[in-house]
Amino acid sequence: MRLSTKGRYAVMALVDLACESIGKPITLADIAERQEISLSYLEQLFAKLRRANLVTSVRGPGGGYLLARPAAETRISDIIMAVDEPIRATRCMPGQPYGCRGNQSRCLTHDLWEELGNQIYLYLSSVSVADIVNRRVLGTSGLDRFPTAVDKVSHDRDADLESDKLVASR
Repeated sequence: MRLSTKGRYAVMALVDLACESIGKPITLADIAERQEISLSYLEQLFAKLRRANLVTSVRGPGGGYLLARPAAETRISDIIMAVDEPIRATRCMPGQPYGCRGNQSRCLTHDLWEELGNQIYLYLSSVSVADIVNRRVLGTSGLDRFPTAVDKVSHDRDADLESDKLVASR
């Protein structure tokens, strides 16, 4: 499953907004520059985000956008759904009684992919913009916290060598 640029850019923009606004409106031009996203593309996304009540606009000098609710209450799944990004891993349309195959039956792995889509949605519903801003989402950068199989073998070998030294010294 791949998330399109609509969903990724919308999340990037709202995280940027949460990081930079601190109570003052932020212009789309500023977000576009910092995140290297086309301004016209951001304008389209923010129209959808505004309709979904995820952001509010402030007109006039010093205007721009603010989060409509606290970052801790803004779920990643809400952002993705607001920009019409489906969270699904099947080729079938959600809610349809028939499948995506030529004879309208479901493929053998349909339930597997449908459940994967459900799990992705549940995960994205559990993560807030504040979680990302405060770096509470563990990505590949946190993998060094968990030993790999090679690290474990190396550690076990080192422990065995230490044990052998103790036995030899007795």
